[in-house]
Amino acid sequence: MAKTGKLAAFKLGEKNTAMVNLPAQFVTAASANSKGQRFSKLVDYANNKEKIDDNNNASVTELKNLKEQFSEEGYATRSSATTEQEPIFSRDKLHYNNHDISILRQRLDKTQDNGNNIHELAFSLRGDWLVKNNLYDPETGIIDQDKLKHVQQEVAEILINRGFVSPLGENDNDVVWFGVIHQDTDHLNMHLWFAKESKETRPEMLKQAGPHKGEQTGVIPLETIELAKRFFRNQLMTDYERQKRTDVLRSLGHLKKEIVSSSGGIFEDNRYIEQLKGIYHALPQEQKGRWQVGNSTLTATNTKMSKANHLTNQLLDDVFQNELHDEYADFKQLGRRFDEFNIEDQGVMRKGQTKLSENKDAELRKRLANKLYRYLGQIEDNELEDTEETIKKTLSRMKEHSDRVNSIKQNKSGLKRNNNQIKHSSTSHNNAPVTQPPTTEYDQTMQKNNKAMAKISRLWRQDIKADTNAERKFLRNQKKVEREQKIEELETLDDGRYRTI
Repeated sequence: MAKTGKLAAFKLGEKNTAMVNLPAQFVTAASANSKGQRFSKLVDYANNKEKIDDNNNASVTELKNLKEQFSEEGYATRSSATTEQEPIFSRDKLHYNNHDISILRQRLDKTQDNGNNIHELAFSLRGDWLVKNNLYDPETGIIDQDKLKHVQQEVAEILINRGFVSPLGENDNDVVWFGVIHQDTDHLNMHLWFAKESKETRPEMLKQAGPHKGEQTGVIPLETIELAKRFFRNQLMTDYERQKRTDVLRSLGHLKKEIVSSSGGIFEDNRYIEQLKGIYHALPQEQKGRWQVGNSTLTATNTKMSKANHLTNQLLDDVFQNELHDEYADFKQLGRRFDEFNIEDQGVMRKGQTKLSENKDAELRKRLANKLYRYLGQIEDNELEDTEETIKKTLSRMKEHSDRVNSIKQNKSGLKRNNNQIKHSSTSHNNAPVTQPPTTEYDQTMQKNNKAMAKISRLWRQDIKADTNAERKFLRNQKKVEREQKIEELETLDDGRYRTI
């Protein structure tokens, strides 16, 4: 991002750039002490005399280093970055006056004297995203700062209470934090600073070894930062934008359920019998009854399940190309639609980061694979041997029938017969089962004698039926609870106009 030298002049029309969370950073008290820096200098109103100059227009590639912020007195509240007379806010107020700032300064210095770290987290909000969600009017330069602050208050609680092994504060008043909105860059930036006030003595919150032994731990896990970012983004979206994303996710869920429900039909199509046999024999027999894809995906290598997973993945590719083509195509399209939302909200994916569409596809395949493995685990070896024997006998009969048909054709074309013989031959040809397509007899025989596949199909359908019944029961109970709540609400009305009798 770059500083603009102006206020609320955010860049518009950007591509693949989004409302993103900048990295969290922290400074230890020992580090600040060694440089003669004080935490309280971040909010020093008295020295807030900075003017916009050439230095403010310099291009920057990342958030200004927190260590450098202390050398610029009043960095948080500088007039070149804020439009409000009292821009500092915290848990209790959206606007801190000079008295509040004085107390804040004292508390910040106390945290430093007690040897604690000060943390900073910054959010960068793209101009287009702000406009779309009614947070910024580029014509007037007006920003809904109160709404932004209210959401930041909730985000602060997430980071403070869930960003460490234990909550950062030992009670509700043991953490000092403040925030501010800066407007002097091409993206709107919201900064959040926080620190524990009392001296840290809890072992789990202190480093137990290394050069910094005894100092407060400082790194906030990435998953906590991502959680805070998702919450922040979701709270700031308009109902319309939020509903668009909800609708796509709901449709993905419905399609996934439909695909799983319909997938049992693959056992009624004999084209997959050989593949299913291959999967069964590729499974590690010593682990029978415990076959699972596990924490990996079907494409992972170098595991005991890799060969079976690979064959299962090929089977699913074929099923999605044939029987479930339309449903799977819609499923993939919806996943890509949500990928577009994510780019709009979060920017281009980082290298190595998987897309939601890829995750949803992997989840679907893993669920179907685990379902198949569970049922294959209930198949006995002799049932599969019966299937192989049935296939061999059927193919043998098909070959005999085919040879007989070819012999009749050769005799008919090479010999002269009388009309009765020709008529008899014609009648026999029309009525004899040997003239039916060999694949029809093969299919009918397999459907009748294929015990293993029939068993899997039966188990699959029973499972789907049980899932459906459980869901229906849940929805009925949900409606019953909602109905009882409404009745209870009516019964508690005591205004003389509405009362149940």
